[in-house]
Amino acid sequence: MSASFQFLTYQVANGVATITLNRPEVYNALNDEITFELQDALKAVARDEQVRVVVLTGEGKAFCSGQDLKAASGDQKRSFLQSLHKRYNPIIRAMRELPKPIVGRVNGVAAGAGCSLALACDVIVAAEEATFIEVFINIGLVPDSGSSYFLPRTVGSVKAFEMCSMGSRVKATEAQAIGLINKAVPADQLDEAVKMYTDYYATAPTKSIGIIKRMLNKSTAASLEEMLEYEAYSQEIAGTSHDYKEGVTAFLEKRKPNFTGK
Repeated sequence: MSASFQFLTYQVANGVATITLNRPEVYNALNDEITFELQDALKAVARDEQVRVVVLTGEGKAFCSGQDLKAASGDQKRSFLQSLHKRYNPIIRAMRELPKPIVGRVNGVAAGAGCSLALACDVIVAAEEATFIEVFINIGLVPDSGSSYFLPRTVGSVKAFEMCSMGSRVKATEAQAIGLINKAVPADQLDEAVKMYTDYYATAPTKSIGIIKRMLNKSTAASLEEMLEYEAYSQEIAGTSHDYKEGVTAFLEKRKPNFTGK
């Protein structure tokens, strides 16, 4: 299955939806149209019960170079506030609220809002030569699209401040070492590394993984007592799932479970 977009490619096969930013001539920079298309693509994967895992990547040499400054410069009355509320924030919310895992396949530079998109993924696999850059400061702006939320929670406040205030380039190998991403691999091994994750998630208990995602999101602003209560609530939901029954039956029958994601 595939859907038609102007600046994205969208394909679904074997439980995996692959969303590819497709403006390689400008390193997949984000104009108005691509941000609205990305919102639509995320709505599509949320609705499609056949999709168990999502891959987000970029066409060509880059993952995403951030806001298309040339396109933005044509509108002198552009409001940053409105742009973020209408274009970028809905994407980040949709990614974090999607009850399915998103694997970021970072094939090249992830800069500015492009870095934020990568950080909003649940699993991040990058080519070794890929770089992560909070480039906003280079034009006198501040991080947006969730970077100020994700960075200090993954690398700590000191490293986050350095990256944001200096626009430091972080290579994928360093990003893995500091816990910013899951894995850095040679470029010719990127697809294989991503496939390792998608093969797992495409046959995993998707409903439970969606609950885990909500739990971890909630934990960043919750107390231990609140999380103990939320864990109990969440476990009650997971315990009524088809996959729980299948998992127990498979264990007792000493076979591999056949999870359906329900």
